[in-house]
This record gives sequence, structure tokens and C-alpha cells, in this order.
Amino acid sequence: MIGAVGSVSPVAAQDRGGLGSDLDGILADPGLAGADVGLVVRTVGGEIVYQRSSDRRQQPASNAKLVTSAAAMEVLGPDYRFTTTVASAARQKEDVLDGDLYLKGTGDPTVLAAGYDALAKQVADKGITFVRGKLVADDTWFDDTRLGLGWAWDDEPYYYNAQVSALTAAPDTDYDAGSIVVKVSPGANGAKATVTTVPPTGYVTLDSTATTGAPGSANTISVDRAHGSNTFTITGSIPAGGAATSEWMAVWEPTGYATALFRDALKAHGVRVAGPTTRGATPAGATTLATRDSMPLSQFLVPFLKLSNNLHAEILTKAMGRATAGQGSWTAGRNAISATLAGFGVQGRLSLVDGSGLSRMDQIAPDQLAALLAGATSRPWFPTWFSALPVAGKADRLVGGTLRNRMRGTAAEGAVHAKTGSLTGVSGLSGYVDTAAGERLVFSMVTNNTIGIDTKKVEDAVAIRLASAGSGAAVARAPQVAPGERQGANNRADLECSWVKAC
Repeated sequence: MIGAVGSVSPVAAQDRGGLGSDLDGILADPGLAGADVGLVVRTVGGEIVYQRSSDRRQQPASNAKLVTSAAAMEVLGPDYRFTTTVASAARQKEDVLDGDLYLKGTGDPTVLAAGYDALAKQVADKGITFVRGKLVADDTWFDDTRLGLGWAWDDEPYYYNAQVSALTAAPDTDYDAGSIVVKVSPGANGAKATVTTVPPTGYVTLDSTATTGAPGSANTISVDRAHGSNTFTITGSIPAGGAATSEWMAVWEPTGYATALFRDALKAHGVRVAGPTTRGATPAGATTLATRDSMPLSQFLVPFLKLSNNLHAEILTKAMGRATAGQGSWTAGRNAISATLAGFGVQGRLSLVDGSGLSRMDQIAPDQLAALLAGATSRPWFPTWFSALPVAGKADRLVGGTLRNRMRGTAAEGAVHAKTGSLTGVSGLSGYVDTAAGERLVFSMVTNNTIGIDTKKVEDAVAIRLASAGSGAAVARAPQVAPGERQGANNRADLECSWVKAC
């Protein structure tokens, strides 16, 4: 590996109408004092427009998904699909399958309860009404390591930190694999609240003391799950006549969750399985009874990148490991990703221990992210990947994504395609900006160790200034942060939509 590149001090290699001094002014925000700020702006061809500490490695948060998604397009290809199958090595005698039934996954995060229902219908359509053996869950496509290295223990119950398995299920078309929605609805004033799950499943237990408060009272509903358990505890009060509260929560052991949905679907289609649910590998030569293919990766990129879905990144990482080394593990996946980096022009040392950026052990420099962004422009799949990035200020959730509420009504609206990133004390924005002068620039801004500032307002000011280059517009300045406005788990207003479903 070669040494670090870039400069520690601000550099305006080409003035572009005072752009360098304007960016210096934006980054002089006093709220950034003591923080580690890296910013690089360059042309697609490699000319440096602006640099500030951009060679320093940082925790990238979800900017890491740029690396994972580009590598997936390179390694797996735009036409890659996940396949889920139902198979058996047993003989069918009239309507009886005289042996075990295997449900095998390859990591598809887009399978809903309806998908397992469709697989069950295919089995029923074979004329099978009774399975004499067991229902066997085959999740051997990936390893058994469910959580990433360095992931925070206190995030473990929540959907954005769900467990990774080759056999999983999602509650809705955001495709949050390994999760359910716990829905709390008000009853009459003073009565218990009604608690249900999406999808309905007996795989989890609901332990609720939630009540219905007076109309207009505060909503204090809280949902939690203890480590190692699928018992969800629901507490607090919801106002009578108010809207239902929904919380997206990770299940414990998604293989069992998916298989439970499939068993229920078989029963609904008149197929009874005599034996218990177990885990194991599908025998070689087993006959396929049902199959389901996911959408291609080219389409899957949209919910993945627009909504910054962490589990999608981790599943793709393991899928790359399986494709290149026959091992569905983070280690094999990281090796597959690393092998693509030189081809994008990424140089120097970096460390990515997961695919999503959830880990605090991830380290990559803005210069390296910018090199990846520039290198990707030469790939035949670039237009698809570029379109899947969030677009500043576009209200449609599957267009604007995590940038849909940012930079509206500014020069950056529609002109910035970029990936966001958020952890407590960490923020990033890296992507492309089409300037008012008709030039496409690549930029990466990653900030670590912030306290008491909404860094996204600074990122927006940078992006707006870049977008207005050549227009003669006034310099965009970062709004000062109101006293007490802090970044982190206690105030999620600054976090992206992958962390807060309501945004």
C-alpha cells in the first residue's frame, strides 16, 4: 500500500470565482472547533479544486455504502439476483411428501410474508398436503455470524442494526431484512392500547402494559427487546383518537423468523408439516419444488442507497464473499471489496470491517472516497448507480432518499447526487454536484468528533456553494446551531432517514 495523499492545510488549486476562500469561510464555523473535518473537491478527471485535511482517515458512517455498492456492481453485476428455493430429497406419494422439506435462502432481503406465501402456494400446487418429515431451514449460504464487528450493543434491538442471515424476511417494501413493525393503536380513553405486528407472526411475543391516554395527551410509547429474546416490551401511553405508533424492530435470529412465516403460509395453503422446524443443509440432488428470484441488483440499489439500508450493505458484502471465495462471510466479502479498489483508483491504506459503516472501526479518507466516485464514472453501470444515489431536495422518498428534506429551494436542489452518513459525532456527504457553470465535480466531506453542532447544515452550505459555482450567487453560509442543539441518540433530528423512519 502507498502512503497518504493530499495536504493537511486548505488548498485552492483553482480559484473558480473565489470558491476556495468561500469554502474556507464555511468551514470556519465555530461549531467545528475541535472536530476533525476533511473535505476534497475535484473534477472527474482528477484536478484538485479544494482540499482540507482530506488525506486523514475518518469513520465514514454510511458513506461506506459507496464502496460496498460500487464493489457489488463490479463483482456481482447489475443483473445479480438472490434466489430462495423450496426443495426435498423425499419421494412424493400422491399428496404426501415422505420426508423433509427444505427452505433455502441466499440472503434475499426483499422477501416479504407475501413472498413466502407465494412459495407455499407453489408447494401446494404440486399436490402436496402433508409433509411427513421436518421443515428444515437452510441458511448455509452465509456463515452464522449475525452482527458486525464493532457494532454498538445498545443499537442491537433496532431495525437498522438487525442480524444478517442467508434466510430472512422484511416487513415492508423498505426491505428492512430481519425486522418486524410493532404497531400500537389507541383504544378508548383509559383502556389498554392494541398492539400488533407487521407481518402477523407468532415467532415473537408481545408483552404490553401500554395504555390509552386522554385525547391530546402526550404519546410516550416505547418498544424494546431484550438481548437474546424475541419478547418485545411495550410501555407508555398513546392518546385516544390519535394516530397509531409504529416501531421497526429487529428480531432475534432471522432464520427462524423467515421459516415461521413460511410454515404459517404452508398451513394457510393446506400443507401440514408433521415434524418440527430445524436447521440444516439441503441435500445434493434434492428436487426443487418452488423458487423465487429477487429483483436485479440494478433495481435493488434504489431502496439500498436512497434509504441507506444497513442490512442491504451487509448482505451484499457476504454475497460478494460467497461469489468470489465460496464463503458468505464478512472476511471473504471484505477481501472481494478490497480487490476492486485499485481499479477505481483508490490508493493508500484504509479499513472497512463491515459494508454499511455501522462499525466504529471503519476508517477511510475523503480523498479515497472521492477517488472511488471519480473512478466509478468510467464503468458501464455508472448511470444506474448514479441514479440510485439520493438527490438533494427531491421530495419523493425514492428519488431524494436521505437528502429529500435537505437543500430544497437552493442551487443544490436536483444538482447534488450524494450519499449521506450519520453516527453520533460523525457525519458525511460524498458524491457529485453539477455546477451552475455546467461542470460536474466530485466531492467528499467527512467530519468526526463533533459535539454540539448539526454538521449537516455545514455540509449543505458546502454543497450549495459548489452547485452555485459560476452563477455569481452570494456565498452560502452555514447557519449557526441553536444553543442546546446536539447530535446523537438523544436528539435524532440531525440523523438520516435510515435511522428515523418518520423523516
